[in-house]
Amino acid sequence: MTDRKPVGLPFETWIDRQIREAEERGEFDDLPGKGKPLPGLDRHPDEIWWIKQKVESEGLSMPLPPTLALRKEAEEALAAARGARSEAEARRIVEEINHRIREAIRTGLSGPPLNLMPFDADEIVSEWRRGR
Repeated sequence: MTDRKPVGLPFETWIDRQIREAEERGEFDDLPGKGKPLPGLDRHPDEIWWIKQKVESEGLSMPLPPTLALRKEAEEALAAARGARSEAEARRIVEEINHRIREAIRTGLSGPPLNLMPFDADEIVSEWRRGR
């Protein structure tokens, strides 16, 4: 246990003294990464960098809120429809994602605003045709 800070001694001075004494005792000699640069110093500053680092180091994943997950699915569906093998497949993909979007608008999803409307299937299919 550490000593209590003496009355009248500034915290910074007291902390500096404790660190210096611990260094003199060799308490920092066996730390991993000693003498190496701190990882991540070249990254851009971010308010939640430490949360992202912890999630990454623990191998965790954070699920997206339902509205953001649906937006991502919609983007993927559009890409899949544009790369479909047939017009019927493109139309089916667009209709399926449109059904999910309409259901989400009707029932509401948690998370940030959805800001997504059903796609114009005829327009997507026309784009598909032009791309062929």
